Amino acid sequence: MKQQFLHENWEMRQIGNDEFLPAAVPGSVYGDLLSNGKMENPFWKDNENDACELMEEDYEYVSHFDCEEGLLDSDRVVLRFDGIDTVGDVYLNEIHLGSPLSMHRVWEYDVKEILHEKDNELKVILHSPNKWIREAFKKCRTLGNDDTFEGFVHLRKAHYMFGWDWGAHLPDAGIFRPVSLLGINTARIDSVYIKQTHERTGETEPGTVRPITKSVTLTFDVEQEVVGNAERGPKLKNITGGHTCKKCGKAYTYTVEITAPDGSKTLYENSPVEVKIDDPKLWWPNGYGEQNLYEVKVTLFSDGVALDEWTRRIGLRTMTMHIEKDEWGECFAHQVNGVDVFAMGADYIPEDNLLGRVNPETTRKLLEKAKFANYNAIRVWGGGYYPSDWFYDICDEMGLMVWQDFMFACAVYELTPEFEANIRQEFIENVKRLRHHASLGLWCGNNEMEQFVFERNSWLTKPSEVKDYFLMFERIIPEIVHEYDPQTFYWPASPSSGGCLDEPNDPNRGDVHYWKVWHGNRPFTEYRKYFFRYLSEFGFQAFPSVKTIEQFTDNEEDMNPFSYIMEKHQRQYSANGKIMGYMQQTYKYPNSFPTFVYASQLLQADGIRYGVEHFRRNRGRCMGAVYWQLNDCWPVISWSSVDYCGRLKALHYYAKRFFAPLMISCEEQGMMSSEANMNREHFVFEKSIRLNVANETMQDQNVTVRWALRDPGAAVLESGEQELTVPALTSTWLDKVEFPDADIFSHYVSYELICDGKVVSEGTVNFSYPKYFRYEDPKLTCRVEGDEIVVSAKAYAKSVEILNENEDLVLEDNYFDLNANEKRVKVISGSTENLRLRSVYDIR
Repeated sequence: MKQQFLHENWEMRQIGNDEFLPAAVPGSVYGDLLSNGKMENPFWKDNENDACELMEEDYEYVSHFDCEEGLLDSDRVVLRFDGIDTVGDVYLNEIHLGSPLSMHRVWEYDVKEILHEKDNELKVILHSPNKWIREAFKKCRTLGNDDTFEGFVHLRKAHYMFGWDWGAHLPDAGIFRPVSLLGINTARIDSVYIKQTHERTGETEPGTVRPITKSVTLTFDVEQEVVGNAERGPKLKNITGGHTCKKCGKAYTYTVEITAPDGSKTLYENSPVEVKIDDPKLWWPNGYGEQNLYEVKVTLFSDGVALDEWTRRIGLRTMTMHIEKDEWGECFAHQVNGVDVFAMGADYIPEDNLLGRVNPETTRKLLEKAKFANYNAIRVWGGGYYPSDWFYDICDEMGLMVWQDFMFACAVYELTPEFEANIRQEFIENVKRLRHHASLGLWCGNNEMEQFVFERNSWLTKPSEVKDYFLMFERIIPEIVHEYDPQTFYWPASPSSGGCLDEPNDPNRGDVHYWKVWHGNRPFTEYRKYFFRYLSEFGFQAFPSVKTIEQFTDNEEDMNPFSYIMEKHQRQYSANGKIMGYMQQTYKYPNSFPTFVYASQLLQADGIRYGVEHFRRNRGRCMGAVYWQLNDCWPVISWSSVDYCGRLKALHYYAKRFFAPLMISCEEQGMMSSEANMNREHFVFEKSIRLNVANETMQDQNVTVRWALRDPGAAVLESGEQELTVPALTSTWLDKVEFPDADIFSHYVSYELICDGKVVSEGTVNFSYPKYFRYEDPKLTCRVEGDEIVVSAKAYAKSVEILNENEDLVLEDNYFDLNANEKRVKVISGSTENLRLRSVYDIR
């Protein structure tokens, strides 16, 4: 098959304006207007308002091209759009081809009879999405998320573009994925589905709990699209094992070439139905083994002539959800190659409001930060769009299990015949596109609809919306997944206990979204009351770095949590006050805006740490801690741990520690474990610690645990040490240690975990709130030695932050505790000029 990309010679204009501007395809309207100086930065101050107004207009994109040599000799020529956002009309040489109405689909048109060898004109009209949804809402007043423009539910466009409680109202448009001409002779490969059957020996690898797989049998389901006659058009045929057309007598066959991780190649001819791989190299999530990938190339032939190729990378693995009744209710865990995995990661939202800025490099940088923080899982949230192929390729390489939502979130939908036909094709295309990925952990129907719509009766206006919900998420989608990807697990909603409106946020079954901490104003200690089976959303907000804030304002008057511009970049409009409320409970009043930013990030980091450590201590009962959220789509105050500019908040460094394969944590008793809330504090003066070691590796670990009671100068007042063996994939409690004579305002406990002679995990715990603890000035200093920063403290220093001038350092560790000693920190990236340090002592 011949492919000609159409990415050159594009121009665009606003309809009604005669001036054409140079345009980028793939790209977007906002991107082109920005590059041509026709709009201001939509992220700057409140420019979002003007940018949104631009989407009240229609835009025209035009390209002129010649056909490449030999293209028109093909039996069939298809014009293919991998992604149009969203309401379009497509014309080729002034002939109307169709009207795309979903950014989640591929749009193809037969054009052989329309094309010329020279000087073809391709034109795409992109209509105003704002006007479209307003008109749709007038006809059908279906409701959804309150932060989002009315009518968004009717249009198959990424919902977040119309606003969210972390997102701007920036409904961009564009030809955001490749455009090409496909020259097809006789037939092309429509899809290849590869089923896996694993034969295990019943034994484990020496010294591990990793099962040994003797062989993997790959079963191929190859489907081709045959060029048909003018009346009947193209048609699909399953040619698994080979096929001879009775009408034309053509014989269709295929070969399979498999390239192993070591680079060796094996060719299987004569249309194999099954291929057996002995001694397979399995794919494992990050932290559990290697991410071995095999390349599979299927080549389609007709009477010995090669017609088309399909090449993908796959991982040899089994992956499902382990659901089984137990003493606490029903377990819910990713099971990979027969091993239950504790999911550790975050929720992923679209990377930008301007889709033309998202590319393999930006995605790789973001996902590298996820792996840096010891993630093994990532949830693709249902209010965005299905990411490009490179996202999943990178997840395959990095061992990030993908919880994949279908693109529905926080709304109800009107299942008209036209809407159903549109989304059915969307489901089929995306399931077939993504099903081969080793990282694909499960398909999920929607985000928060079962919980909010039916548990809380949000957004419902008529009984048919309940019926349509069941049809979409408990009939149509599961039927399509069962037909096209039967080896991947399907889950009807997040959160859910399995569907049928059966207590969708039950803490003892399925997955849970827990928001009493943050939305419910409950203290961090509230997490310890729950032992969720799988927590797929929970979070706490923090401000991004000051340098990121400078991406939307340079005015000192704006550098205030309650200024107009600061609240314009805070989409949960009371949230800055909520941050202040939690801060009042924890820290002294910050004496500057940068210090406030620092304190807000520590609040976020400590809150999520408090929860994750508790959940990991209860491994087996809880099997997932996926926090909201990894990233931002614009510079904003939000729940992210990596801000829009790629800067790491304190939370991301904390995540690196609390997601570490070997982790020590402390369940303290004291003031911080009180039943404190926004209105009342009841002090509990028992002073004790109970340490726990979590081992999320495949080997038993022989470790040493050390602890010390210290004064503000970090002098040791009492200490202890214990050697123990922590079995693989477990957490182990140590005995409780009491400190009846400790002063809650001036004594603290340090603890560390040693494995193979190295400290692999450590921390400190106070018995009082930081605002009450009598910190001494640690007199922090640092020096640079090669690729390391050496930080020194003269006293106990809590949450030491290292920043450079641009606040873009990436370090091996940051926001760490020092016990009046030195710490060497490796520099991963960023300048080490003009370093500055601070700790909790400086919040005053």
